[in-house]
Amino acid sequence: MEDELQLFTSRYQRFRPEQGAPVRTTVGKPRFPLPYELAGFARFLAPTYGMLKMAEGPYRHLYLERLEGIGVDLIAEQFAEIADYAGHDRLVLLCFCDLSVPPPDNWCHRRMFAAWWEEQTRHEVPELAERREPPAPTLFD
Repeated sequence: MEDELQLFTSRYQRFRPEQGAPVRTTVGKPRFPLPYELAGFARFLAPTYGMLKMAEGPYRHLYLERLEGIGVDLIAEQFAEIADYAGHDRLVLLCFCDLSVPPPDNWCHRRMFAAWWEEQTRHEVPELAERREPPAPTLFD
């Protein structure tokens, strides 16, 4: 399954089960009910509690330093374990961040990880698009 594994990112509130196996990448679990079960916890991707109040620059530096220290092989092993447990070759790495907010608050560790992983492995980690509801019918439809 490791060769076929595909990674995506999204946020807890936007994920839908048909997108793949949902994987937690956050220090804490969501405090709101999820309409799906998490397939696993990618603990190597989660920031520390201390990082949560950092500005983007120091956070990015520390987070990327942590990823480098852990390395691609250990992270790939963790992904393979989660994928095997979930029985799915599509993992969706989830966190709380809403990237649709305007700068400077639209950065997130899931996208920092995605860029780092793409640089290290040459495998793209796309952000799943926001689900768009079809417009309601109008009187003229």
